[in-house]
Amino acid sequence: MSHSSSIASSSSSNGAFQLRGSRRRFLRGVGACIALPAFESLMPSGASAASLARTKRLATTESGAPLRTAFLFFPNGAIPSAWWPKADSSGFELSRTLEPLESGKRWIQVLGQLDHANAEPGPDGAGDHARGNSVFLTGVRLKKSATDLRAGLSIDQLIAREVGHLTRFQSLELTCDAVRKSGACDSGYACAYQFNLSWSSASTPMTPEADPRLLFERLFGPGAPGERAQNIRRREREQRSILDYVMQDAAAMQRKLGSADRDKLDQYLTGIREIEARIQKAGKFGPAPDPRIETPSGIPDSYSDHMQMMFDLLVLAFQTDSTRVATMLLAHDGSNRSFADIGIPEGHHDLSHHQNKADMVQKVADIDRWYARQFASFLKKLDSVQDADGRSLLHNSMIVYGGGNADANRHTHSNLPIVLAGGGGGALTPGRFVKHGSRPAANLFLSLADRMGVQGVERFGDSTGRLANL
Repeated sequence: MSHSSSIASSSSSNGAFQLRGSRRRFLRGVGACIALPAFESLMPSGASAASLARTKRLATTESGAPLRTAFLFFPNGAIPSAWWPKADSSGFELSRTLEPLESGKRWIQVLGQLDHANAEPGPDGAGDHARGNSVFLTGVRLKKSATDLRAGLSIDQLIAREVGHLTRFQSLELTCDAVRKSGACDSGYACAYQFNLSWSSASTPMTPEADPRLLFERLFGPGAPGERAQNIRRREREQRSILDYVMQDAAAMQRKLGSADRDKLDQYLTGIREIEARIQKAGKFGPAPDPRIETPSGIPDSYSDHMQMMFDLLVLAFQTDSTRVATMLLAHDGSNRSFADIGIPEGHHDLSHHQNKADMVQKVADIDRWYARQFASFLKKLDSVQDADGRSLLHNSMIVYGGGNADANRHTHSNLPIVLAGGGGGALTPGRFVKHGSRPAANLFLSLADRMGVQGVERFGDSTGRLANL
């Protein structure tokens, strides 16, 4: 199907750009139209779009283009002396660690003096890596247990609950690491704390996807270019027929069960109904876009290649408006991965306990710089893609890049290494180094949620208010 015929179909069925319609109807149309690379000439006039954008609290910019947010996590903190920029009245100079971001410096804010008090040991003792990981987006104290999970709703999922109905996928959870959901890992904490970044409830982590092939097929369907839309429709028909069979079978069974078993069956049917709702939602947005590229073969051997492939897919997901909320765990906190390709055969976690030995400190700083280089490449890709309003995807995004440990040698969780990238559709003021005076990191997340259209939330995690000066 050609781009022009796809757009015409979307406009016809969804009422795209019918400015007298409701805001939700209008945005659904925009979402369908920019399921292919967006065309500036098809955007509504600025004044009308801006007026509509103010009438409802949905995740859009003033121009009417979608606003996206992503949270990227890197492991084991950073070497503080090599991380923090130098600043004076005339501006700021990026540190050696963040130097790879120099070409995109105008798009970033380095945020200083943000803390996660609930990741500190307190009475719980050891386990700073598990806490650093799952406190990062929740801001709550974890229950120290290998089996009884107690974390909290993460900020990405709070946002996704508000804006997820606007896209085919409420949110995306990605990882470049292993996926672990059970067992004990860090000093008696469940592995689920350490290998998950996103939580839909206190006891439910959102399992991330590590395989680029599976992620691609989830986004765009299986098969070769040109076959994917048909394959998705076939899969949806098969799922519907299975659901019909299951529901008929369940109804017949329900009459034969006792009270307790009927409750169990009702829980099962609730899960079935959720699947059915997802299928119906997928149908509402029409066929998935086909990016006209080959499906990835799987997880590359190279860590760098794996990460860049996941970043590429995240760019595609934002470009096609498949989702507006994402998380990516680059590696779990406590990761002991080696970096032989940059001359560091030792494990990252082992090196992070450097005891101020100069050679070990330098190697950790080199690893921090390596991660910053991967992040810089992702930002460059976002900046190279034109959005529906003629601006770049990066202008219309808010990307948090950070870690849950500050100084891994001492296991501290104050003055966390955090960068906020993107223009937020004009709602952010990048190109700065800002010290925020020892505030909870949750204040930042609450402020980003505001900009994504979440209202009525006065507190998140251990927040004490909104973070000013963004």
